[in-house]
Amino acid sequence: MSHPAPASPPLVYTSAVERIDPDEQEVFTDLDRTLSKIREKTLEDSGHARRSVHAKAHGVLRARLSVLGGLPETLAQGLFAQPGEYDVLMRFSTNPGDVLDDKVSVPRGLALKVFGVPGERLPGSEVDVTQNFVFADSPAFSAPTAKKFLANLKPLAATTDVAEGAKKALSATLRVAERVVEAFGGQSATLISMGGHPTTHVLGASFYSGAALRHGRYIAKFAVVPVSAELAALAGQKVDLDGRPDGLREEVVAFARAHRMEWELRVQLCTDLDSMPVEDASVPWPEDRSPYVAVARISAESQPGWNEAIQRVSEDGMFFSPWRGLAAHRPLGNVMRARKAAYEQSARFRAERNGTPVTEPVDLSAFPV
Repeated sequence: MSHPAPASPPLVYTSAVERIDPDEQEVFTDLDRTLSKIREKTLEDSGHARRSVHAKAHGVLRARLSVLGGLPETLAQGLFAQPGEYDVLMRFSTNPGDVLDDKVSVPRGLALKVFGVPGERLPGSEVDVTQNFVFADSPAFSAPTAKKFLANLKPLAATTDVAEGAKKALSATLRVAERVVEAFGGQSATLISMGGHPTTHVLGASFYSGAALRHGRYIAKFAVVPVSAELAALAGQKVDLDGRPDGLREEVVAFARAHRMEWELRVQLCTDLDSMPVEDASVPWPEDRSPYVAVARISAESQPGWNEAIQRVSEDGMFFSPWRGLAAHRPLGNVMRARKAAYEQSARFRAERNGTPVTEPVDLSAFPV
């Protein structure tokens, strides 16, 4: 297999690529307060504690990750240093902290948990044997920093208890506005994040880390892209959600029951910090200067995709954090640093309020077959 090379050599990681703002911890504290309000409100409304973000899952799949052989040194780093086979969980979701009718169409996410991964661990993950990645269906994050994300989150947090009918109406209006923006050659991350996302099939999406991580000696962003023919054909496929509050999940379940699915896990190496910044997560790294290149294949056999047993294990007993993994894939930049405490607090809240331990599993034995 050929591996397209970047236009310039990839940069070697040093601690100098990160810059910590003086008020960073204050911003993180304010962010947790805002996320806590979302958690408390959804608990009050539903009687059940949920994630602060990506509360609604549309499917959870068992899969197998195969690291490709013959990778060049720049790609053969960390988890991908040598060919290997690993069990994987894939959780598909949408990003609000409340569980909404799918006609409130918002960005989608994918969380990946790889099992049985050896190597030096990140602080706080020393006893784990997993590598976690989190993705969204956009090549860049919706805000450059946690401070800007917080400014965008506060008005959204205020809508947590707004009636769903109003949210659906707003979502439809925002989708029209987004189409107008796109007609003039643009795209609005704000409109999309507030409910202007197209009503397309979740499994047809390509997913991106958005923010940067270490890739062993180097710096990279990651992506998961559907490649099996029938899966790739779902890209951009519209889904009729009229009268189907869980229509996206229904589509995922129907497809997963009938098809074998394959994705590529790809890496984009950083070659220039000016055009590929680490501290501004809202900037897509130019693919003409450094293409995404496959380092592994993910395959999933036909399976249920969702049922009550899956829901109990994945929604109440697990959390996905990029800070659970190898030191070779340490998250980088302000947005990634903000996620560490935020994800841990969210997991702790669910465990305490639901009376169910939220743990990092060592294998798939607890997950329904």
